[in-house]
Amino acid sequence: MKQDFTHVKNIYIICGKTDMRKGIDGLATLIQDTFELDPYSDAIFLFSGWSKDRYKCLYFDGDGFAMLYKRLDQGKLQWPRNEKEVRKLTQQELRWLLEGLSIQQPKAISTAKKSVF
Repeated sequence: MKQDFTHVKNIYIICGKTDMRKGIDGLATLIQDTFELDPYSDAIFLFSGWSKDRYKCLYFDGDGFAMLYKRLDQGKLQWPRNEKEVRKLTQQELRWLLEGLSIQQPKAISTAKKSVF
């Protein structure tokens, strides 16, 4: 299964530690009951456990749930650890996270304000 997630409307990261023994039903229930979000919406939900070298991704594609589980061979993710928090990410922040960077990167170049002459 190769899926293009660049057009998914919302990307959510579940901060803190999630019990990685949970399957699709357990994660969908967590999304719905704890964070009051719709697991059937056009959204990706990301989870990580105690060790920051693995994560799960849950996505409903219209006719069923897909769950990706990835364990990194080397390195750790910069996973936010604020328990009971969910954050909405941009595509850029998702790329940073999955590359091992913090999702809170300083801006290299600030945008200029237009002035009227």
